Amino acid sequence: MSWYRNGVWFVKGLREYTRSGFESASKRFSPADLEVDVAGRSFLVTGANSGIGKATAKEIARRGGTVHLVCRNKERAEVARGEIATETGNQNIFLHILDISNPKEIWKFAEKFKNEHKLNVLINNAGCMVNNRELTEDGLEKNFATNTLGTYILTTALLPLLEKEADSRVITVSSGGMLVQKLNVSDLQSGNGTFDGTMVYAQNKRQQVVLTEQWAKVHRNIHFSVMHPGWADTPAVRSSMPDFYQKMKNTLRTEAQGADTVVWLAVSPEATKFPSGLFFQDRQPVSTHLFLACTHSPPEDEEKLMAVLEEFSQKFKSTSP
Repeated sequence: MSWYRNGVWFVKGLREYTRSGFESASKRFSPADLEVDVAGRSFLVTGANSGIGKATAKEIARRGGTVHLVCRNKERAEVARGEIATETGNQNIFLHILDISNPKEIWKFAEKFKNEHKLNVLINNAGCMVNNRELTEDGLEKNFATNTLGTYILTTALLPLLEKEADSRVITVSSGGMLVQKLNVSDLQSGNGTFDGTMVYAQNKRQQVVLTEQWAKVHRNIHFSVMHPGWADTPAVRSSMPDFYQKMKNTLRTEAQGADTVVWLAVSPEATKFPSGLFFQDRQPVSTHLFLACTHSPPEDEEKLMAVLEEFSQKFKSTSP
């Protein structure tokens, strides 16, 4: 059961999203799942200069992986890269500056990346929650541009590279907030009615779940997954959800706890024993719908979402330098 008040989601019976929930769930984790050496494998992590993205990159680097950090802010990204390299002793940490809300730049980046690197695992972690309706320079609502369209374009642009590799994977960091949203393809850029950044973000996260399910149906050689990190104490939560943070700060997960399932999905052989396209929380697949929540959408709406995103994608590909 959940309800919304004064910009904060309150969820009854979902203590498992908190730090104590992670500690309880982790009692069934097998440490051997993450005792892996991924040297020689290449990982791309978006939004990697802080929070869950940075924690994920660090854990992959500890296991020997080549890590590509995709970040928007050059100064913060360089600090993060230095910290990860120093703490892990892994020098195969590469930095790429990219704003995921800029579709033309994503295409430009992807074409260059495909010519210069290989890729085994893509981790779509970058996201935003803008609480007032704001348009990008391309006239796109910023949350949609970053969370949905940016994720779609980067993933589809890099699929040919992933298809070339064995055991390739795509992990998208979503949110449990999507459980209160039904896919709405009639207003993808939130131009109708009162704008509520928290609800727009939740809708974007529902869209990411649909994307993952649809990709899994088509690209059988790649393992797709989407996950909820729980409620973690990250810079994004502190800045975008200050009321929620103040109420919950003493119970929030650490960044590393929030990243645990991302890392597990990215490196563990156990993760790919599950079917592609599932939604995970604490290393287990969970339902994408709350009981009696009426959030299921008809297949034609999901197909329309994919068609609209592809149309946007091709439009910006054709105008990309």
